[in-house]
Amino acid sequence: MPTVVVMDVSLSMTRPVSVEGSEEYQRKHLAVHGLTMLFEHMATNYKLEFTALVVFSSLWELMVPFTRDYNTLQEALSNMDDYDKTCLESALLGVCNIVQQEWGAAIPCQVVLVTDGCLGIGRGSLRHSLATHSQRSESNRFPLPFPFPSKLYVMCMANLEELQSTDSLDCLERLIDLNNGEGQIFTIDGPLCLKNVQSMFGKLIDLAYTPFHAVLKCGHLTSDVQVFPRPEPFIIDEEIDPIPKAINTDLEIVGFVDIADISSPPVLSRHLVLPIALNREGDEVGPGITDDTEDENSANQIAGKIPNFCVLLHGSLKVEGMVALVQLGPEWYGMLYSQADSKKKSNLMMSLFEPGPEPLPWLGKMAQLGPISDAKENPYGEDDNKSPFPLQPKNKRSYAQNVTVWIKPSGLQTDVQKILRNARKLPEKTQTFYKELNRLRKAALAFGFLELLKGVADMLERECTLLPDTAHPDAAFQLTHAAQQLKVASTGASEYAAYDHNIAPLQTDFSSSSTERM
Repeated sequence: MPTVVVMDVSLSMTRPVSVEGSEEYQRKHLAVHGLTMLFEHMATNYKLEFTALVVFSSLWELMVPFTRDYNTLQEALSNMDDYDKTCLESALLGVCNIVQQEWGAAIPCQVVLVTDGCLGIGRGSLRHSLATHSQRSESNRFPLPFPFPSKLYVMCMANLEELQSTDSLDCLERLIDLNNGEGQIFTIDGPLCLKNVQSMFGKLIDLAYTPFHAVLKCGHLTSDVQVFPRPEPFIIDEEIDPIPKAINTDLEIVGFVDIADISSPPVLSRHLVLPIALNREGDEVGPGITDDTEDENSANQIAGKIPNFCVLLHGSLKVEGMVALVQLGPEWYGMLYSQADSKKKSNLMMSLFEPGPEPLPWLGKMAQLGPISDAKENPYGEDDNKSPFPLQPKNKRSYAQNVTVWIKPSGLQTDVQKILRNARKLPEKTQTFYKELNRLRKAALAFGFLELLKGVADMLERECTLLPDTAHPDAAFQLTHAAQQLKVASTGASEYAAYDHNIAPLQTDFSSSSTERM
């Protein structure tokens, strides 16, 4: 996920730090040293990460837009000037604008805030921003929580004792709370020195920027891979005591399915799967980078000559048009597939399904899937002209049932005319008449369209007065009965107005005698 580094360049960052030796250090120099360590680590182990650099004091400035060139980021650290007071709110607003312009509001982002813990003074300070937080309008809202999924890491160029002597630590913890608790505050353990700063940034690297290495298995074939970006633990909301669920480092392929069968399923996240080649001594030669270009080229040549199952799997899935189902943990599955960036370049991707035994209902339970050879006959047919999927659900879905929908006036008019046509053919069409009448009645009650029931009742009463002398006597009784039932339902205050109630034909001497004749 992208990273935004927000660097404090206010005057308080120029405060001197007593470090052993003749060279004089400022807190800003300690921050630059820590960020240089972070950028070097990312250039080696997280080189696919996009990173931006923002500096702020009372205003903010985008020093380096999102890039993978970590040399540019390190050069920008040495070209930062010193400015005036700290105004953290404006910097957070700047982060919102930068991320939304580049990535939108759906891509998770990590924000690394580097400051000395000084909150600023007067209007625009963090104390003032938090004090007026509950009094703001929607147009002037505080930028936290960020409008995109995020984690906020605060790197303080101060030790815990210094922050606790004021209310700085409480205010910074309030920032994490406003970001829905997503993030953490790091402080320097012990005196301010280069070694302790390295230790603090090392904790951040261990928490957020450690590559996720795994072993991809399929039978006896294995391959060491790196999954990028690092999969985040998933918390199941339905559990009484939610526990973060992390994927295993052993990713076992349990089967293969046609792309057409799996279609485009809902997923939690998508990740690149990169092979990690090992040389004869067991050292990694990819996908990391080396300082010397010649060494890097020779390492890539060595890696290219070593057979790799990950490469074989990628090519097979691409040619065959299939996906591999992979088990991530107990009752947790995902899929591996080939995704093309362009006509010539494609990547092996892994998507994570929601945990559970049946993440894709149209495939059924994953544990019950098996090879085609176990079936009595080929479920795909002899000519691959059919598919066993999707599985039909045992219970009929509500959206799969025939429901009455009136999108246009013509649809409603057609249903009313159908009732009137059957009314003129009573008593021969008695069953059809009441079937259509009850269908319209239920739809009107569901939509709250009670005026329709009264209107249809008036129409039926009018049809009763227009019956010819040759009409069957039962027709008048049925029309009058149906009209009365609709009027009762239109009031909504009777048991006959219940949705599940059906209007039954009126039992008369004429209807009973006709039934006996039948």
